[in-house]
Amino acid sequence: MKELELKYGCNPNQKPSRIYVADGSDLPITVLSGKPGYINFLDAFNGWQLVKELKEATGLPAATSFKHVSPAGAAVGLPLDDTLKKIYWVDDMGELSPLACAYARARGADRMSSFGDFIALSDVCDKDTASIIKREVSDGVIAPGFTEEALEILKQKKKGNYVVIQIDESYRPAPLEHKEVYGVTFEQGRQELPINDELISRIVTKNKELPESAKRDMKIALITLKYTQSNSVCFVKDGQAIGVGAGQQSRVHCTRLAGQKADNWFLRQSPQVLGLQFVDGIGRADRDNAIDVYIGNEYMDVLADGAWQKVFKVKPEVFTEEEKRAWLDKMEGVTLGSDAFFPFSDNIERAKKSGVKYIAEPGGSVRDDLVIETCDKYGMVMAFTGIRLFHH
Repeated sequence: MKELELKYGCNPNQKPSRIYVADGSDLPITVLSGKPGYINFLDAFNGWQLVKELKEATGLPAATSFKHVSPAGAAVGLPLDDTLKKIYWVDDMGELSPLACAYARARGADRMSSFGDFIALSDVCDKDTASIIKREVSDGVIAPGFTEEALEILKQKKKGNYVVIQIDESYRPAPLEHKEVYGVTFEQGRQELPINDELISRIVTKNKELPESAKRDMKIALITLKYTQSNSVCFVKDGQAIGVGAGQQSRVHCTRLAGQKADNWFLRQSPQVLGLQFVDGIGRADRDNAIDVYIGNEYMDVLADGAWQKVFKVKPEVFTEEEKRAWLDKMEGVTLGSDAFFPFSDNIERAKKSGVKYIAEPGGSVRDDLVIETCDKYGMVMAFTGIRLFHH
């Protein structure tokens, strides 16, 4: 297939729309179900690159959950403990395959942002992974293949309109890429920088103890940032992104946004949240929304008389700021990656509140010494990569 006509571009009034390869070669994809759109393909191709690189860097199956051309979550296929199974709503599914664990993590880290996601998988989609996807509100999935059982499950989703794309994993794009803006063509070399141990070997802090798990998480953070709209930062723990701050003009706003998402991920594991008793028949999205409001500043929106009865069987106690802070103080061993240097130490101060111990960033600020000094104050380990990872 040389080209694929799309219904419309970014918006319904942007017609005509199609995808094709400029040199006239075949497209590297086959649409197995549904009718993918312009933004679907932007998410699919960016997401595929991300999971492909995650697997190359870690040797583990990988998954990502994309929304509007940035990842809401990304993860590798490490086993889930009982608490994670519960907060990801897969505790009734028994033992899951590594790929299914990767998607449960990628989808579950920021369930509010992942609603209606486009999924990318590094490996052939199996029955376990398809069974999780079936439960979620999602636009589509791209993978190098699908088992017969998995494809049958996915084709039943959205009354047969769920988008399923198979990509040729041997496909390699041209080394030069082009984009057109306002009739002007931009050309640049592709971002082919390998994210490996060598890239994170220059440790600039007094503490230089970087365990293998932190190296893995640094690579996950940096690969995630390669495909996140800039400015961006990424918090990672135990093989998964737990907070992505994308597309902010101010870097500290990225850090605050991603840090809040990471905090919410950890607060969902607290006894106060795990003990919530929801009314029978509540939808997954309504349950996620209720939790998000309950752990936030607008908690009375779900605790007020007349409101809580629609969500909970038993009215929960207020989750106080003191209780939340006490729980968050237990979070530790978190890794933070940034697509460009931290210009001020306020980013480090904010990161500390979310349990950050390890940091990977390019370095190169005139205030690097102050940033390093703040890391040393908290015993953090920071590596300078020397490479910026802007993505637009």
